[in-house]
Amino acid sequence: MAEPFRDMLETFDNQFPDRDYTIEIRCPEFTSVCPKTGQPDFGVLTFTYTPDVKCVELKSLKLYLQQFRNEGIFYENVTNRILDDFVAVAQPRRLQLVAEFSARGGITTNVTVRYERS
Repeated sequence: MAEPFRDMLETFDNQFPDRDYTIEIRCPEFTSVCPKTGQPDFGVLTFTYTPDVKCVELKSLKLYLQQFRNEGIFYENVTNRILDDFVAVAQPRRLQLVAEFSARGGITTNVTVRYERS
């Protein structure tokens, strides 16, 4: 996946950078494509993060996530890629991303990834 995906993410200044607080963003319409079958994958992404000096701008996050609609990528890969891009742009203190994918063939998959600045 190319860097321009990441370049779509925008931020704004956190007005409370000295305070630890949590932002939760739920994206219930995430879609990508299974690279093996070409079938669409549907999921709910939940971002829970503690910002530092920047917060992610929601419209840019929506447009960024829409780029995966035609991308053939496994659940594990897309979840880790999104976390890496979010961290690179927003530089949060900590972030958890939970990706809950809808059932296909009677199987559901949840992928949880975490980042914490050391």
